[in-house]
Amino acid sequence: MKAALHNLGCKVNAYELEAMGQLLEEAGYELVPFEPGADVYLINTCTVTNIADRKSRQMLHKAKKMNPDAIVVAAGCYAQTDQEALEKDEAVDLLLGNNQKKKIVEILEKYRREHRRESRVLQIAGEKDYEELSISRAGEHVRAYIKVQDGCNQFCTYCVIPYARGRVRSRKPGEVRREVETLAANGYREIVLTGIHLSSYGLDLRDGDGGPDLLSLLREVHEVPGIERIRLGSLEPGIITREFALGLKELPKVCPHFHLSLQSGCDRTLIRMNRRYRAGEYALRCALLREVYDNPALTTDVIVGFPGETEEDFQESMDFVDQMDFYETHIFKYSRRRGTKAAVMDGQIPETVKTARSEKMIALHHRHAEEYEASMAGKTLSVLLEEEITAGGETYLVGHSREYIRTAVKKDGSCRVNDIVRVKIQGFWEAHTLVGIVESGAVL
Repeated sequence: MKAALHNLGCKVNAYELEAMGQLLEEAGYELVPFEPGADVYLINTCTVTNIADRKSRQMLHKAKKMNPDAIVVAAGCYAQTDQEALEKDEAVDLLLGNNQKKKIVEILEKYRREHRRESRVLQIAGEKDYEELSISRAGEHVRAYIKVQDGCNQFCTYCVIPYARGRVRSRKPGEVRREVETLAANGYREIVLTGIHLSSYGLDLRDGDGGPDLLSLLREVHEVPGIERIRLGSLEPGIITREFALGLKELPKVCPHFHLSLQSGCDRTLIRMNRRYRAGEYALRCALLREVYDNPALTTDVIVGFPGETEEDFQESMDFVDQMDFYETHIFKYSRRRGTKAAVMDGQIPETVKTARSEKMIALHHRHAEEYEASMAGKTLSVLLEEEITAGGETYLVGHSREYIRTAVKKDGSCRVNDIVRVKIQGFWEAHTLVGIVESGAVL
């Protein structure tokens, strides 16, 4: 049996699809490209925006069109939140909700025996157990994303994810370490710890006598030989206390690259969003990281066009983002999600206004990104080489610095993919990519 897999959405989704793919391979399935000719099409869907919903439906229909006799499986968040619609969709044979992905082989085999459409969608809000999935390799050749947490208890007014993913559930530290050890043994040098609400890691595992938290988990995986770099997925600003920041600094494998979710720099908007901080508090958290680390790469998310956001509110948010001097700012236009509080708020913003605000914020992002990258000229950065690229008749090795700046060096035989090298930065190779020379004897 040939199985073709396609992922939509976040790094957590990508990790889960890789884990399902490895379960299928272990059961004897052959993984093939997402093209005509497969017997099974497995789409891990996303529902974070209306566009994500639409893309999920499109990919499901594309799969059935490529092979009408194939088994089409809709898995993940869109399957979880819009079960009724997908049960009526003739392109879909199986629905696989969240916390059911480990059963992919069992469910497929049952379908092949009975040829009966089925929905495996739990009432995710009541789930208390973490669904244990794991990988031994990753789609990237040098870096592996590892899911350590699922669910969210925050209920921001714009967000459907708590309904798609349920409450906070954390993976046991020993299970995380075992997976990291396997990946290290298979040659991976960098890991990224991810989750739906990573800052809540361990909340459900703690009791009156204490228990794990994100910092203790980092200390655990930091001890694994062979892993040279550790990154963190998106964090809530509230986790950045002095104790946490100093704890990170004591772990040299942790990269000085931190993504702190902002969503708006305007307090009035933050209140309507039900975010648990205000702009001034957020600024203090960033200042703490900049006090502990020398020029860390700070990145963030911002939503524009949230219901009720006036021109003054938007300008206040934009001014705050400008003052914070982020390396990267990921901008999203507000997407109305059925079942959330923001969907029924007064003051819904026209799409044309959202687009205009988004374009202004994107221009600001590019300016700050270029300024941060340009500040590295003449400095020496530690770069993990990830791939070969040929351009202009020259072959380059391209990777990322500890700050996650894309960096290129000419291939000269002194280093190869998966080496960590010290690179003296000379300037820009292309937009948002630096170029430099490898310092003599700098392969690590």
